Amino acid sequence: MCACRSRRRYGRLASLLALLSVAVGSVSAHGAALSDGGRETVAIPTWLFLVTGGAAIGASFLLASLVTDRALIDAIHGWRRDLPIVGEPLARPLLRLFGVAGLAWVFVIALFGPSRGTANAAVLLVWVGWWAGFTMSTYLVGSVWPALNPWRTLADRLPSLESSYPERLGAWPSVVGLLALIWIEVVSPVADEPRTLAAVVAGYTGVTLLGAFTYGPDRWFRTVDPVARVFRYYGRLAPLARENGSIKLRLPGTALAETRLIDGFDEVGFVIALVWATTYDGFVATPAWESAATPVVEAGVPPLALYLLVLAGGYLLFVGVYLLGTRYSRRLAGTYLSTATLARRFAPPLLAIAAGYHLAHYLGYFLTLAPSLATTAATPLTLRATVPVLVLPGWFDAVGLVTVLLGHVLAIWAAHAVAFDSFPGRLQAIRSQYPYTVVMILYTISSLFIVSQPTIEPPLL
Repeated sequence: MCACRSRRRYGRLASLLALLSVAVGSVSAHGAALSDGGRETVAIPTWLFLVTGGAAIGASFLLASLVTDRALIDAIHGWRRDLPIVGEPLARPLLRLFGVAGLAWVFVIALFGPSRGTANAAVLLVWVGWWAGFTMSTYLVGSVWPALNPWRTLADRLPSLESSYPERLGAWPSVVGLLALIWIEVVSPVADEPRTLAAVVAGYTGVTLLGAFTYGPDRWFRTVDPVARVFRYYGRLAPLARENGSIKLRLPGTALAETRLIDGFDEVGFVIALVWATTYDGFVATPAWESAATPVVEAGVPPLALYLLVLAGGYLLFVGVYLLGTRYSRRLAGTYLSTATLARRFAPPLLAIAAGYHLAHYLGYFLTLAPSLATTAATPLTLRATVPVLVLPGWFDAVGLVTVLLGHVLAIWAAHAVAFDSFPGRLQAIRSQYPYTVVMILYTISSLFIVSQPTIEPPLL
């Protein structure tokens, strides 16, 4: 009887592994939303791809099975050092002023500057300076977005109705907002045409200020605004953070194991949306997507509808896979904790994977186009025939592979800490991680596949 139970248990686990392989492997990988306007091809040799995938699997299981000293885990995640706060009373007003001035500058230069995206300083500032450079600084160093956020600064100075927010909606509007931004980025020329960028910025500003006026700035930016939530979540990865009125230095990613980082399944849904955004944005710029989508469009499906269907369907698939992994985790751990509780606790480590792929996707892009941004910003109304770019050495291709792996390993470690914080038994904690480890490994292999592919503009539009 025991042997039969054991065979059934391992059969169910094998079925889970197969399903996750198909589900995650078929969609592939990338994060948070906005177009990079043209990326360099990253060529990773097949042997290096396979060796790296094997190394990721080995590292994952080592972290999940060998580090079982609770005191050591607690010491690592509880390590903090106070840092002096120098010039904060002056820094915060300057950041607010800089944010509002930057928003106005982007709008004006996008409207009246050069019409070619690669020569327009507003386009380069948004994609190179903000979405690439500033976002990387958020999870690598620390987040200053609450002070820099120009929409929050404007909203704080406008009247507000302070209407009651429908609690049943939770954070789901931010999920819809993030997915909508991704779709707009992919299907519109917002990264290539400055006038389109100005229209999107104006539209986002209008919706944001109207929402803050209706529900109050605190409620809107804490619950609904997708950009504020992206930076808040990415900031949890950083070594610098404000805690209890002071600046703390902590080990990167250790805050992902904190109990109250994610409070409900609506917030779990946003984390998964951020991970899926990483996947979708990268996948639709690969030849594999072009090969799959072309016959569908030729059969009569409108391209805009196809991109939207894949965006929504892929997100629901990612949610389903995560919930399936959570159910198997609960079953393997033999815990009284509910599936909803485990889903909340194990979601934050996925942010490390999203950040790792964002870094792989945008670091080279940022370094390549930073000279273009500096040059065009100096004379933003001048149309230049050419703009300078930095040519990266061939070995830089491997940096993307390394950053994907670092994000994966950090996610595994954070999940390991969550497990030992959630379960009293060592074996129970280790077994609970098996399904999540499978999800993370398959996602990382998918990420590496996308990083290794040539990059094309989204076809069929």
